[in-house]
Amino acid sequence: AVVSTQSTGNRGDPYPQEVAATVQRVMENLNFSNPYRLVWQSKVGPSAWLGAPTDEAIKGLIKNGNKNIVLVPIAFTSDHIETLFEMDIEYIEDMKKEFPDANILRCESLNDHPKFIECLAQLVARHISSDGKTIPQMSLRCPMCTNPTCGPMRGFFSSRQLPESISQTDSDCNDFDSDTKAVG
Repeated sequence: AVVSTQSTGNRGDPYPQEVAATVQRVMENLNFSNPYRLVWQSKVGPSAWLGAPTDEAIKGLIKNGNKNIVLVPIAFTSDHIETLFEMDIEYIEDMKKEFPDANILRCESLNDHPKFIECLAQLVARHISSDGKTIPQMSLRCPMCTNPTCGPMRGFFSSRQLPESISQTDSDCNDFDSDTKAVG
């Protein structure tokens, strides 16, 4: 689940740092070929949300002369309400009405791209053929966690032993980025 409230982050949820680390690695692989900003979307309710908000960032970039913008929903691997409605309609279609000279696009999601599915299958197979435990980070609850189901869930996944009957695949997912041109 995507957790984006400031109070959740202030309790120590690693989600913002994990997303930022992903963005950093992608930009490293692209040799920082384009300027970028990490922004947040899907604010609901009265709680303070992580910022900068996507809609405000788009407006600010356009007002500062950046007319060509590509939205990359990096924390989402498949299309859903936040990409298909929030990004495609609220951010792209609606913003074009306010800023007709702007060129705002969204990068296609990985969805069921064959290379992505192959990489997921390889990751699962590697995990199952290992000791069956998750990474040590999985057992660590947020320092000020208030979710009563978090501790039992983390305990289950961090101690889970899986069958050794599934072997590791020989191929490697590290070349996924070289084949993503077909994605978008």
